[in-house]
Amino acid sequence: MATLSIRSVSSIEAEISVPGDKSVSHRALLFSALSDGECEISGFLAGEDCLSTAEALRQMGVEIAFDETDPTRLKVRGIAGRFTKPEDTLDCGNSGTTMRLLSGILAAQPFTTRLTGDDSLRKRPMDRVAIPLRQMGARVEGIGDRCTAPLRIDGSGELAAIDYESPVASAQIKSAILLAGLFAKGVTSVNEPHLSRDHTERMFDYLGVITTREGTKVSLQGGQVPTARDIVVPADISSAAFWLVAAAAREGSWVKIDRLGLNPTRVGILSVLSRMGAKITQVIDDSGCEPMGSVEIHGTQLKGTEIGGEEIPTLIDEIPIIAVAAALAEGKTVIRDAAELRVKESDRIAAVADNLRRMGVQVEEFADGMEIEGGAQLRGAEIQAIGDHRIGMSFAIAGLFAKGPTVIHGAECIDTSYPDFVTEIKALQKLA
Repeated sequence: MATLSIRSVSSIEAEISVPGDKSVSHRALLFSALSDGECEISGFLAGEDCLSTAEALRQMGVEIAFDETDPTRLKVRGIAGRFTKPEDTLDCGNSGTTMRLLSGILAAQPFTTRLTGDDSLRKRPMDRVAIPLRQMGARVEGIGDRCTAPLRIDGSGELAAIDYESPVASAQIKSAILLAGLFAKGVTSVNEPHLSRDHTERMFDYLGVITTREGTKVSLQGGQVPTARDIVVPADISSAAFWLVAAAAREGSWVKIDRLGLNPTRVGILSVLSRMGAKITQVIDDSGCEPMGSVEIHGTQLKGTEIGGEEIPTLIDEIPIIAVAAALAEGKTVIRDAAELRVKESDRIAAVADNLRRMGVQVEEFADGMEIEGGAQLRGAEIQAIGDHRIGMSFAIAGLFAKGPTVIHGAECIDTSYPDFVTEIKALQKLA
């Protein structure tokens, strides 16, 4: 088990490059495979989660060639959705996105597929995609009422279109249904209680697949095939979030990040940090598949805030590091409506609350969030990442502000989304 030792720094002043967006990288692979020709992808996140998607597609007959000198560049030869039956069970590793989005595609294939993952992924609920896919005509079986992996999917060559009311705002659920809808007869629709990330709709549009939106409802006509086009993946705002908080929470610090994905459904963390007092400037280029640009953030004494409602889907993955920002701010921060965090790579509400307490922070835990009393001097602590990359990275950043050393145990999980994070944080400590 890898450990990462962190010591405090007095300030951060840096221009930082962050890896490609994980959500967009997954979709770039999957949609290119569904297309009618060769697509070149640049800016790809060559982390463990996205490589799980690549390997699963290879096992189903998709040609994927990585640049020998640059793992962020690759070519995918699309097969217009006509996959071949894999010889073995598809291993999704730690990636819920891989399992859920592949399930939507496999529901339409005329063969049986088995999907599994690591211990963490096998605990995550897959009923949320199994239920609508069953309604469309596929047979999806898992373990128990929550339909946990390993999964068996008996695909159907004749899926039926559905009009689905999703109980939660989830881009993974929406995307799985819409991907199945490409193969269905008629119009498939998904309505959400709040608008979730729209990476799927944007990439569909970019590749010539027509979708329509009415409020929080998105629909598409079955039978469409994505047109092959080159895809540029922006830098991941979820990865950038750690450095944004590291700079925002200390007066005199600043960070600049270029090529950052600035999709409006993903930038909730910028709104929260701005509300807490951070000074943020951004320049946006909206000419590609996804809006991207440069963001510069200058630190100050942050103040507590309230986070909830429609804002939650725009920052759900950033809540662990936002909680660290809250601990460093003056006053109370209340986070509500985030029960989805209970079924991520870990129970992130419990993990964040426990680790903040280890560092001397007062936290009251709710079923759907927490209240954090900020302003106390953080103290170094022994932190368990518990197989969750965002927990590991969030508390590594907390360690930059703590009195005494902070040790992250199980830091190897960070490689699932940000292979260079450890190198970057060690470099910052040397510069400070």
